[in-house]
Amino acid sequence: MNQTTRAITDWLAASHDAPAQAHREFDAGIALLRTGTRFEAIRLPAPVVHAAAGSEDPDTVAAFLATALPSGAVIHDAYGVGVWYYALVPPGTYTAWRTPGVECLRPGTWLGVPRVERTARPGPYWALPPRAVGSLCAAQAVAGLVALGQHRLRQTPTPERTP
Repeated sequence: MNQTTRAITDWLAASHDAPAQAHREFDAGIALLRTGTRFEAIRLPAPVVHAAAGSEDPDTVAAFLATALPSGAVIHDAYGVGVWYYALVPPGTYTAWRTPGVECLRPGTWLGVPRVERTARPGPYWALPPRAVGSLCAAQAVAGLVALGQHRLRQTPTPERTP
């Protein structure tokens, strides 16, 4: 683990009541961290992210996220049917978040956070890994991504709307 990765891991682990426990969990792959102190998280439905990116391909989505959320970090939870992305945002976002159809997790919610080097499946991984201590998405940029994805989903023909 290089110095930057160690610093980011320490910063993330500090959101846990017992940072040493978080480090042990990171060693196993995923730590359960509480939102609200270092970061909060906006839970994004995969169809919205994929529509905004114009693709479901992980590399294409990652490139899109790097452009749309250049200073941020995004987790992709690829387990099961309910596939989600979690954009890490600054503490305090929850109280001001008003984007319809997309939830900002309440402070104090436990979130599975993969170790910093985990950038591919299986399981949760960083679709957009943090590049520095405090790598957080701007909430307005996340809202813009959501608006784009929702707009594109509304424009996509569905079987009910086709003649």
